[in-house]
Amino acid sequence: MLTVRGRAALAAGATARWASRVTGRGAGAMIGGLVAMTLDRSILRQLGRDRRTVVVTGTNGKSTTTRMTAAALATLGPVASNSEGANMDAGLVAALAGARDAELAALEVDEMHVPHVSDAVDPSVIVLLNLSRDQLDRVGEINHIERTLRAGLARHPDAVIVANCDDVLMTSAAYDSHNVVWVAAGGGWANDSVSCPRSGEIIVRDGGESRGWYSTGSDFKRPSPHWWFDDTHIHGPDGLVLPMTLALPGTVNRGNATQAVAAAVALGADPAKAVAAVSRVDEVAGRYRTVQVGSHTARILLAKNPAGWQEALSMVDKHGAGVVISVNGQVPDGEDLSWLWDVRFEHFEDTQVVAAGERGTDLAVRLGYAGVEHSLVHDTVAAIDSCPPGHVEVIANYTAFLQLNRRIS
Repeated sequence: MLTVRGRAALAAGATARWASRVTGRGAGAMIGGLVAMTLDRSILRQLGRDRRTVVVTGTNGKSTTTRMTAAALATLGPVASNSEGANMDAGLVAALAGARDAELAALEVDEMHVPHVSDAVDPSVIVLLNLSRDQLDRVGEINHIERTLRAGLARHPDAVIVANCDDVLMTSAAYDSHNVVWVAAGGGWANDSVSCPRSGEIIVRDGGESRGWYSTGSDFKRPSPHWWFDDTHIHGPDGLVLPMTLALPGTVNRGNATQAVAAAVALGADPAKAVAAVSRVDEVAGRYRTVQVGSHTARILLAKNPAGWQEALSMVDKHGAGVVISVNGQVPDGEDLSWLWDVRFEHFEDTQVVAAGERGTDLAVRLGYAGVEHSLVHDTVAAIDSCPPGHVEVIANYTAFLQLNRRIS
């Protein structure tokens, strides 16, 4: 039950949301949540009460995994979810307020907000995906994030922690928890976990298919997974094996799907129904969709940091008419673009590549040092138009992605 103050706060938020929409200033979710929180600081706690909630966090894959988790949980009943990716308090308030009767919730939460959000909504399940460098000028150093998550999890001993045991930092965050479901979800980017977050000693990796690793300074090592996947199936506890064919591309999304299924099963979902539900997810807030742009079809991928760029580049079809890479450097992207030098662009051989975006010149310099033949067209739509007719792959960072979607919607 909401308090009288809480109901008044939500009514004011709804009015602000309506005003934002009718004046064309935006969708209104954020302003509605902000107004409600200003009038009642306990509104997130009130909205989270009496729900079974899954919190999903990590540097990369939050939106996709949350969308998949919501789909899997929907096999049990109505689900509240911040499907557009507004993953801080105001967005969470808006999402929960928009589905007041849903007894289930799947919430994407920014890594640094997980502890206080968990204190408010008391989640049944917390999904830990991965940790890597992301906007160091805004977010901060990742070992600090790991320690913050670890401390936050310690305050919720009854929550089921669905953690990626291939990621050293997320394993460390979950290692002391009492109820962990370990998932071998993949960890292709290891450059940010060369040392043990607990002892500072070297992390040794076996380099084989088992993806094993251990710390030389303690008994901290990769746990044995309860869930894992291969090219055709998902594997779970007690010998569970189910075929899994996803609509979304890439190995990374098979890992996201496996964690989503594990989270839903922890709340009582039937594994086969959960797998079928995540397999039908084919778009996440505009990501992965293919659209017509002039004489081209264009598939749009989002990448925000070195780990995400590595995964996105692995999905690119290099045999199409061209690849457009669009980079901005606004505050939400991180204004420091030195991370461009950590991304391996060298694998483009015979592909027509176009550098685009507000920081296209910075990208062009990086491509030049990588030996990649390219052209520079700052406007992303014009960059697509500059490619020969046919299919174009577009990879964009955060604000470049949003700008492009607004123009082609």
